[in-house]
Amino acid sequence: MVQNKHFKSLVRERMKKTGERYTTARLRIMAARPTPAPEPGLLPGYPALPIGADSSTAQYDAALWHRILAQAGVENPLTGEPFSPAMLAGLGGGIGFMFATFSYQELTTATVVLRAHPEAYTDRMLDRSGVALDRTGTTGAKAAADALDSALEAGRACVVRVTHGALPWISSDGPLYQESIDIAVVGRDGDDRLVDGGGWSPGEDDADRLRRLKRTELAEARRRRRADRHWAVSIATEPGGHGIEQLAEQVRIAIAETTGRLLGTLPLEGIPSSWLPKFGVQGMRTWAGLLRDERSKRGWSTLFADQRRLREGLEMVQLTAGGNRWGGPGGLRGLYADFLTEAAELPGLGTLEQSAASYRRLAPLWDGLIDESNPDVTAEGRCAHFARLADRLDELADLEARAARELAEAAAD
Repeated sequence: MVQNKHFKSLVRERMKKTGERYTTARLRIMAARPTPAPEPGLLPGYPALPIGADSSTAQYDAALWHRILAQAGVENPLTGEPFSPAMLAGLGGGIGFMFATFSYQELTTATVVLRAHPEAYTDRMLDRSGVALDRTGTTGAKAAADALDSALEAGRACVVRVTHGALPWISSDGPLYQESIDIAVVGRDGDDRLVDGGGWSPGEDDADRLRRLKRTELAEARRRRRADRHWAVSIATEPGGHGIEQLAEQVRIAIAETTGRLLGTLPLEGIPSSWLPKFGVQGMRTWAGLLRDERSKRGWSTLFADQRRLREGLEMVQLTAGGNRWGGPGGLRGLYADFLTEAAELPGLGTLEQSAASYRRLAPLWDGLIDESNPDVTAEGRCAHFARLADRLDELADLEARAARELAEAAAD
């Protein structure tokens, strides 16, 4: 199920040796990794250290675009510095909640998403930054590859969308790897294209070095997409950008969407009605109910009665909620607090700093939930274990609802 076994084993070994919790052991292993040697062909201004090597990076897509924008010289109008990952994450919608389970013949998946979802996170992030972009989309693989090479020749990194399992180092037809993932093409060395991102568990095992793809391998991974086949984005030659007042307005819009989704006051479009209870604060309460449910076939005690499914399901909870693509340290609440602190410096948004404190207090509680999700629990002990998780979720749901209401009022003042 989860195939980044080398990284997982390092985390488990450290936990046994030091007594550290999962989230602490994971971050300290990442922080201790050595800096790789520079790669030939890397574009000027792009960091030689790949995205996953920074243990403070707390959201995959925001961190990736921070690097792309910085390489292009794009600045936050408020600071005169590159947009931080926190500001980009907040503009993209920041935080959220969703859980889902799917049963297959050999496994039962358990996904917990703690970032804004299901909105087009990256599109919102980029649109709200105000930066001018060159977007390309074509049905022809050769035309797409030529356009990408033109961007590299012009000195611009480019983000492309691929089927995760089609990347050569993944090479999986499993259901977990058929979704898309964005990767940055950041240089060229002969027939090799240098790639940042796209590891087994983005932000965790991408720390060793930038990866290399042949032109044909990259084209195949892009071709496997359907709705967004050969999608690519780079920063325009004249990127422009918002002024301070415009950025403040975009922050207000982003916060209104984030709080509306969490509180259920902003309708979710295109989502089946049966799925709506899985989102936001209501989703936390729904999950808590299913964790306590020992009778119905939808209850987690039934879904994960088998020992192997139980282990793999709880490993996936840790991977998705604690990994950097769908979640992150502190459930991304600490990163969102950083966004609010930055945004409080914008005109008319000084009250956001008060809400930042609420989200900083929430961060360790989300880490506690992730740490409590113990893949080593026995099938016989699962009901008691799930009840403890449900108690944590009840507390989180109450605090999340209060924090979102306070933030909505602060942003509207």
